[in-house]
Amino acid sequence: MTEFDVSAIDLSSVLNTTTEEKAKQVPDPVTYHLLCMLPEAQEEYEGGLLKASQTMQHEELLSPVLFVAKIGPDAFKDPARFPSGASCNVGDFVLVRPNTGTRMKIHGTEWRLINDDSVQAVVQDPRGIQRP
Repeated sequence: MTEFDVSAIDLSSVLNTTTEEKAKQVPDPVTYHLLCMLPEAQEEYEGGLLKASQTMQHEELLSPVLFVAKIGPDAFKDPARFPSGASCNVGDFVLVRPNTGTRMKIHGTEWRLINDDSVQAVVQDPRGIQRP
């Protein structure tokens, strides 16, 4: 297998961008998809002990909690599947099955692109929710 030579690509336009320019690089979901961000895992347990970096990574990746950042134009539009209307709105914390959606990292933050019917619940304060 041939290794890709990263030095052949000029990354200065991506790495040296302003916050406003970076925000433009966040994708807009299409059709019935939602773009969600994973909340960062807490660095300490309730007792004050620090968590290992691998533990934090597993908590983030397998978290059932997502933050809804953007909603596609056709999400929740099917009245047969969503007779009560939209399940959530931009700015809501939602519960989904772990590993749901298409995973991506954007500027060091984990994001997921999920289907509108993947939302199982909305939660006001997700801080106490974790995977068993």
